[in-house]
Amino acid sequence: MPKKKFYSNGKLLLSGEYVVLDGAKALAIPTKYGQKLEVSQIELSNNIETPTLVWKSFDHRDVVWYQHSFEIDALGKDVSYYNSVSQTLHELLSEAKRLNPDFLSQNKSFEVQTTLSFPQDWGLGSSSTLIHNIALWAKVNPYTLLWNAFKGSGYDIACAKHNSPIVYEVHNQQPNVSEVSFSPSFSKQLFFVHLNKKQDSRTAIANYNAKKSAISNEIKIINAITSEMIHTHSLVDFEQLLKEHEQLIGEIIQETPIQERLFSDYFGQIKSLGAWGGDFILATGNEDTKAYFKKKGFTTIIPFDKMILSYS
Repeated sequence: MPKKKFYSNGKLLLSGEYVVLDGAKALAIPTKYGQKLEVSQIELSNNIETPTLVWKSFDHRDVVWYQHSFEIDALGKDVSYYNSVSQTLHELLSEAKRLNPDFLSQNKSFEVQTTLSFPQDWGLGSSSTLIHNIALWAKVNPYTLLWNAFKGSGYDIACAKHNSPIVYEVHNQQPNVSEVSFSPSFSKQLFFVHLNKKQDSRTAIANYNAKKSAISNEIKIINAITSEMIHTHSLVDFEQLLKEHEQLIGEIIQETPIQERLFSDYFGQIKSLGAWGGDFILATGNEDTKAYFKKKGFTTIIPFDKMILSYS
């Protein structure tokens, strides 16, 4: 059997973080970084007496960071003795098989290899790209797989399958995705800076749900900001939109925007992306931007054009 190959794009959420969970329109971009999944059939042997998945995960340096063998017949059964990574993967595979009983039903064994093209702590979607790849392999709805196994808005799943910027909104687990043209004339003055730590999205979502109150008016404002971000041709106007967005989300989640906390002396405008406090931020700036952040200890600084998929 020829090797099956699947690939999914990474993601960044430029607007609508948190409130996208409650139906706000969010601007998101698929990234040039992503994850591939390859499946090869292997012969049963004395060492593999029952149908098995031999799983290996490689990082961006092509080094194995995880491996495990799953008995296919054990999918859906109790595996509380597994470590947390194996339990999560077992849950995903079990749910995929529940959604499509024909998945992994051929009484055959397979070797599965996944490879990330970005460091795991970057927060570009190591989980969402995996979920989308498994859904492609199992021929199931990736949003259903996400929501049955985990939580989240699903914007990252949309980025995994779309090759251009999108506006994403979801109501009652019905996603609406619109591809948009987002190529600001000032793109060379936009930078993604990594904060040297990965944020736990599930914990951030739980905190948001615990703190939020009635936010229907705020969602309307965020929707307007998202639309204006896409269409503005002025860097000054774009920076004002980023500032307004940060202040509004900060009020909703009762947190101080990161520019006030860590970068109050920065000459451009900074906006958190996704769960606040980790992963990447978006910074407007110039030729002095890299030197500023490096002096602060943040050395992963990626120009906008090098990150977003629709740019060459």
